[in-house]
Amino acid sequence: MNPKKKHEMTQEEIRSLRIKVCGMRDPENIRQVAALGIDYVGFVFYPPSPRYAVPLPPEALAAVPEGVKKVGVFVDENPCTVTRRAERYGLDYVQLHGDETPAYCRRIREESHAGIIKAIAVKGPPDYDELAHYEEVVDLFLFDTATAARGGSGTAWDHRLLATYPLHTPWLLSGGIDRNILETLPHLTLPGLTGLDLNSRFETASGIKDIEKLRNFLNQLRA
Repeated sequence: MNPKKKHEMTQEEIRSLRIKVCGMRDPENIRQVAALGIDYVGFVFYPPSPRYAVPLPPEALAAVPEGVKKVGVFVDENPCTVTRRAERYGLDYVQLHGDETPAYCRRIREESHAGIIKAIAVKGPPDYDELAHYEEVVDLFLFDTATAARGGSGTAWDHRLLATYPLHTPWLLSGGIDRNILETLPHLTLPGLTGLDLNSRFETASGIKDIEKLRNFLNQLRA
């Protein structure tokens, strides 16, 4: 593992961060969010989640414009189910939010032909030796707050834990992200950070995003 260059984030790096808005299912809400110029739309295929998207109406998929990537979120799901839904919904990425092994990730990647995002529950300093085993089979890591609900908690974690990230795989920052992140990012060293995952802190109800709140956040991020 070669250590990445470490420095506090520059304004240009912050402006260039990719944006993923997760936990969506309403077609009109998706259309409005996508119009804000985001990069990924996330659909949750985990039944216990209040944002469970099944059955996902065709209108919801049609609301995602070309150029915005569709991400399906699964938690320790049967690989056949993951592959079937990736094909049915034309998923660009499969986000694995459970205890999936590198072998599981490799199988999903080969069978679904989708990119792989492996979510990592942050409880303390990550075990980079363990994460290194995933580097050849995932496209992105997503570091999220460790919760029994497997995400969507609206609770943040100490981002300084990623200050010494040594791996080559880029990653997304998740877990209680809101406008406060705009004040802290310029003072953080986060090598490998490529984007932000927005969810519960930008909702009016489970699965329904607050368009004005998102617009204001993105305008400030890109200012």
